[in-house]
Amino acid sequence: MNEDQRLDSHRDPRQALAKEAGQGRGEAESLASDTLGVKSEVAPHRPRIHTDLIQLTKPRIVTMILVTTVASAMIAAGGWIATLDMLWLLLGTGMVAGSAGAANQVWERKIDCNMTRTATRPLPAERISLAPAIVYTAALGIIGTTILYAMFGIAPAAAGLATWLLYVLIYTPMKTRTSWNTTVGAIAGALPVLIGYTAAGGGTSDWTGWLLVAVLAAWQYPHFMAIAWLYRRQYAEAGFCMSTTVDPSGRSAGAQSIAGSIAILGCSVALCVIPGIPDGSILVTVIASIGAIAACYPMLLASFRFSAQPDDIMARKLLRSSLLVLPAVLAIVTVRTVL
Repeated sequence: MNEDQRLDSHRDPRQALAKEAGQGRGEAESLASDTLGVKSEVAPHRPRIHTDLIQLTKPRIVTMILVTTVASAMIAAGGWIATLDMLWLLLGTGMVAGSAGAANQVWERKIDCNMTRTATRPLPAERISLAPAIVYTAALGIIGTTILYAMFGIAPAAAGLATWLLYVLIYTPMKTRTSWNTTVGAIAGALPVLIGYTAAGGGTSDWTGWLLVAVLAAWQYPHFMAIAWLYRRQYAEAGFCMSTTVDPSGRSAGAQSIAGSIAILGCSVALCVIPGIPDGSILVTVIASIGAIAACYPMLLASFRFSAQPDDIMARKLLRSSLLVLPAVLAIVTVRTVL
């Protein structure tokens, strides 16, 4: 014991003992770290099962689908629908969408092992075994579809079922066979709009509902082309047929990005104009249309730049702009319809 420690012990023996114990723990932790080659201050832990179950559903995609469901329901109803109905709608839609995402991961579990981007998913990482994943997937799909049918009728349930079948049974196997999978995936990703639209009273033959589907489908081209470029090497190694693996120059991806950006601009303006035709609200229509054009312009510009110079920098700019365009357009169209 040195001089400082003797002085400390005279002042308060408990403080001295605590100090020495702390030093001992520090030395022991340091020795353990040196001996085992690990950092003791950050203990690795296994993710909890509920976290893995959520991850299995592709929660980011589900969140995007739920946002579009709310918007499409409000557009069909001309305002907010009953809160309880909205909750049932979100629950049913979320379960169907989550089931589709989980089924996709079940199907691609072996391929996911070959991509850094997906290797940590629950199934390839073996945090969830196959049988429970299949049961979970089936339960989500059946319960979600039942909720949509029981609460809102055949049209929303049929839209949900069509989304699931198209995404899982057609889009997923196409990913390793043809780059046209993007088109099928875009349609599958856009169909959930009809769940919200028809649940709130919209008809399956309404122009507005199908224009909303077109907006969602068109948006996915620039959004996914940016992702496909950034992960093109991983997609190629895993055996996926994407535009960026079939045409590594990026010309095809750039052209599709431009086409999608132009399409979403045109459809967004149409959605702002159509409600103004019967009621003659020209001023609101003009303002909303200008807003839609302004919202779509950054992604259109980023698409042209990516097409002219396909590289990671331009792809990231395109991806960032796409993340802002969709919520902005949906907000403008929703407000325009409500007004």
